[in-house]
Amino acid sequence: MTRSAERHVLQFCHGYDGPFLDCARQYASLFAGKGYRVTTVFLTGTADAEVADNCASDEVLFMEYSSKAIRGLKLGAIRDLRKIAASRNFSFCIAHRFKPIYIALLATRLPVIGVHHAFGDYQRRSRKLFAHLFRMRLSLLGVSDAVRDDMRQCLPKWPTGRIQTLYNRIDVEALAATQLSREEAREALGLPQDAWIVGNVGRLHPDKDQATLLRGFTQALPRLPASSLLVIVGKGRLEQDLREQAMELGVGREVMLLGQVPQASRYFKAFDAFALSSDHEPFGMVLLEAMVAGVPLIATSCGGAKEVVEGVGILFPLKDAEHLAQGLVHLSRLDAGQRESCAEMMLDRLRDRFSDEAVRSVFWRLPQVTDLTAES
Repeated sequence: MTRSAERHVLQFCHGYDGPFLDCARQYASLFAGKGYRVTTVFLTGTADAEVADNCASDEVLFMEYSSKAIRGLKLGAIRDLRKIAASRNFSFCIAHRFKPIYIALLATRLPVIGVHHAFGDYQRRSRKLFAHLFRMRLSLLGVSDAVRDDMRQCLPKWPTGRIQTLYNRIDVEALAATQLSREEAREALGLPQDAWIVGNVGRLHPDKDQATLLRGFTQALPRLPASSLLVIVGKGRLEQDLREQAMELGVGREVMLLGQVPQASRYFKAFDAFALSSDHEPFGMVLLEAMVAGVPLIATSCGGAKEVVEGVGILFPLKDAEHLAQGLVHLSRLDAGQRESCAEMMLDRLRDRFSDEAVRSVFWRLPQVTDLTAES
């Protein structure tokens, strides 16, 4: 392979499972019309033409490493990425999550913008030392102010300007075009048309704290409309525990665990309210998907979820089932006009803060980006 005279951006992703395929699309789309060609490289996952088509990239490469193969020193991945980097005129690299950041810094001499999607990535002493060693080439982005502040706390000697926020975002019109109507979504999911439905979408994992959601729904149920249901979409190791908890609480018939639903965002209009009970959610893409559907929100007032919901939905304290129940009752009593006003406010919030267009404008004003593009 020979070098091109064009300017290239290397986007290096751990994999394309869950929300990370759209994360690759989000960052590649930042460069549309900016004179850069984007090469997206996936560290794990088999080559997939559909994945490549959905990356908004000029070129997509699959390294096809297994999770086991990238434990330890990751020498093979470092060697392979070095070959890719030598074959293009890359100006800089955007790497998602710590392992790709680690590999990119060791494999190349490129400036690296590291994107972090979770809390605690720099709590380990070894990672703090690594970041310090490469501080001249590394700058960091968190997907929310909460994640940004967590990194700043872990790396107190770093200039705050080197650790910034760039929100996750969504193509509002594209997603809206895929979402089914309320009636169609309920039919597809096997849900009754006349029920009042609280929806939750996410892994069945302690971090998502569906246990508090079950307790809050149970407390609210006597004050909710007749035939109310809690519908949980997702899979995980807590599925049986949650089923047993629902039975113990006496709401086994009112709680439906649907398992994993492909392209779940298409069905959000099936819900009358959307509840996120997560323990320190880094961001909460499902909140944006519910907002596009116009579904009123209630979420924990911690982590990145607070930044999404505050001012357009209801927030409740973490693990506080009583306040969650009060919020669900309030949402159940919204009339048609109030629901329409809520949907309009959420749409305005999306377009102002969490749309591709809004975040693209922020990205090109970030100091680390303006410095890099000026150099290239």
